[in-house]
Amino acid sequence: MNMIVCVKQVPDPEAPPASFKIDPSANKVVPPAGVPPVISPFDEQAVEAALRIKDAKGGKITVLSLGTNLLRDVVKKPLSMGADELILLEAPAFADGDSWSTAYALAMAIKKIAQYDLIICGRQAADWDSGQVGACIAETLGLPQVTVAKKVEVADGKVKVEKVTADGYVVIEVATPALITVGNELGAPRYATIKGVMAAERKEAIVWKLADIGVDVSKVGAAGRRTKILKLFRPVREGKCEIITGENEEDAAANLAKKLVEVKLL
Repeated sequence: MNMIVCVKQVPDPEAPPASFKIDPSANKVVPPAGVPPVISPFDEQAVEAALRIKDAKGGKITVLSLGTNLLRDVVKKPLSMGADELILLEAPAFADGDSWSTAYALAMAIKKIAQYDLIICGRQAADWDSGQVGACIAETLGLPQVTVAKKVEVADGKVKVEKVTADGYVVIEVATPALITVGNELGAPRYATIKGVMAAERKEAIVWKLADIGVDVSKVGAAGRRTKILKLFRPVREGKCEIITGENEEDAAANLAKKLVEVKLL
């Protein structure tokens, strides 16, 4: 089972919101100073899904990441968890892309890899939360896809997926090659071991530029964007608190019930 896992380096989503700044003229988020980036948490769970399949059935896991200024100690984390190979699409032309231009470049790289049975992505990235890249890759490559998986298993050349729904989950069986996106319902990803970290340090990432994957330059990065940000801003959050009182506890409870009916919460 040859698996490809797409991961993204993002600003740490656990950083305090106040530490992020916005450049209104460029409609860009300025990452907080002194806070190192991380692998998007959903993408770590995608790596975990692939590792569980490898543990059960064997196989090879190739991690694919796109961006600029990719920090090796960050993007090598999947290797320290147990992935086998890391391919980086790293060039200035990949900067400032949207979901479509990013998916196009990743799909072209996957075509170059050629030998794969399963592509696994996080359900969405922790920075923009669009949740579109996985679907766009599948569409570009003409692959069946199952989104928001909580469990992925492989048997008899097919992939059995428990897909999360609004009121539980459904079980879907799909032939390979296919693309699956996973969510936090899969469970926490494993920790890297000391042995894994040392092995990852010794492995060199493979770096591909535009010419290596044969992309149309007009379709990647900012040049290939199909969406336009009209305004990027920090939302204003306001709230107020009303204290419900009464002559005694029963009276206060009755007054609270009346208020909840009044504001249509009951």
